Amino acid sequence: MSRIRVLIADDHRLFREGLRQICEVIGGFQVVGEAVNGQEAVDLARQLKPDVILMDINMPVMDGVHATSLISENNPETRVVILTMYRQDHYVFKAIQAGARGYLLKDTDGKAFVEAVRAVQRGDALIDPALAAQVLEEFRRISQPTSDAGETERLTPGEMEALQLVAQGEDNKTIGERLGIAERTVANRLRDIYQKLHVNNRTQAALVALRKGWAHLDPEA
Repeated sequence: MSRIRVLIADDHRLFREGLRQICEVIGGFQVVGEAVNGQEAVDLARQLKPDVILMDINMPVMDGVHATSLISENNPETRVVILTMYRQDHYVFKAIQAGARGYLLKDTDGKAFVEAVRAVQRGDALIDPALAAQVLEEFRRISQPTSDAGETERLTPGEMEALQLVAQGEDNKTIGERLGIAERTVANRLRDIYQKLHVNNRTQAALVALRKGWAHLDPEA
């Protein structure tokens, strides 16, 4: 089994060094690079194509939330885990809306952190237990269906199928296989969906679909 390839993005050198030690010694991960600001994280994500990016929120040049949004859009196969000291709701929701697949506090135990990275790399979404209840409540609120026939009519049947799969957490490759179209076609279709829904990335599109009742987290629902 190939090792998980990790990119660390944090402007504090000592924290990056400590995180590298945990990743390599405890986790057995391969740290492929380090970024000291959000823009560098975006650039390295494009060059190195890591499996997981460990992203701080407060960084110079570009913050971690903005960087996560760009990475989620340009590198959808790369999974971003936010590592921060912030417990406030608005940071959590901004990170999730930007496309983060995990949100962990920096005081997380090393062993629990390693298991979290592995879970996210497998495709799971993970929120620190201290924040989980409030996040679930917010998602329950925004997932209540609302009526908007106009926007529904603007999406073609193929776009609606793709959007529903996005809301279920599928990546572009899987969506292409499910719909019998090329992965590049999926990317083009998603760009059209974003434009019609006035959103910037797949996570925001998924939230719109859930809120309006066009899709469900449970595909059998």
